[in-house]
Amino acid sequence: MSANQSLEESAQQRLSKLRKSCLVRDDSGPFRVYRDDRGDIFHSVTHILKNTAPEWQQQALERWLDRPNAAEDRDMAAQRGTLAHNHAEFLLKLASKLARSTANKRGCWKTSADGLERCPRSITRWSLERAIQGAPRVPWSAAGYARGLRSFIADNVTAIHAIEFSIHHPGGFAGTCDALLDISGKGPIIVDWKTSVRERNEDMLTNYIDQLGAYSLGLKELTGIQATGALVVVARRTGAPQLRELTQLELYGAEARFQQRVERYFDLLAAS
Repeated sequence: MSANQSLEESAQQRLSKLRKSCLVRDDSGPFRVYRDDRGDIFHSVTHILKNTAPEWQQQALERWLDRPNAAEDRDMAAQRGTLAHNHAEFLLKLASKLARSTANKRGCWKTSADGLERCPRSITRWSLERAIQGAPRVPWSAAGYARGLRSFIADNVTAIHAIEFSIHHPGGFAGTCDALLDISGKGPIIVDWKTSVRERNEDMLTNYIDQLGAYSLGLKELTGIQATGALVVVARRTGAPQLRELTQLELYGAEARFQQRVERYFDLLAAS
């Protein structure tokens, strides 16, 4: 947690401040960066991951992009991912609003040992059901992927702590995490939504896992909250999503790997 943060603030209050980024986007250079009010520069987590990926992975991406119609396929995949992601975001934000309103009326919030507030699971479940009923229809191109995320959320989320929260870190990186949730009563868990036509092997999941390490580092720095684990949820066109769960120990490992990648990234940047 940053030294200038008040010890009087609760973890919940610090977390709520991450709903809106305090950084300003700067597109004036060769690639996008972000600046704070002191002029400090932060590089995108995804940009760092892309530029420090294993050589075989970068070469595979280049070959894929060299294919005929690759640009169209890339745009379709991006649109599909955005639509499915937006659907999950809508459900969680609406459910969080409904749960908070109901729990406030009943006065049934409880602050746990980790400093986060939780309402009864039954209220969260009810709120998610209501959000699903009121959700807009997803275009057919992403309907299957959205359905997979929706089913996972309905069946597994037991508390909603934050959705689409921004992090940055003195190490020089910044990003936006999809969600901080309790999953099946365990949490807080850092969650990232992905989409893929086919199942991803462990090598292909490495960037996603290290991305969760980056978010965990930023979350701890800004709020003092230590996630108890992390989860990559990869939605597919049909069937249940592919899950890659990280224990807290694995999350520590992802944090360490990402820090190494940040160092390598800045070394490459200095040498270019």
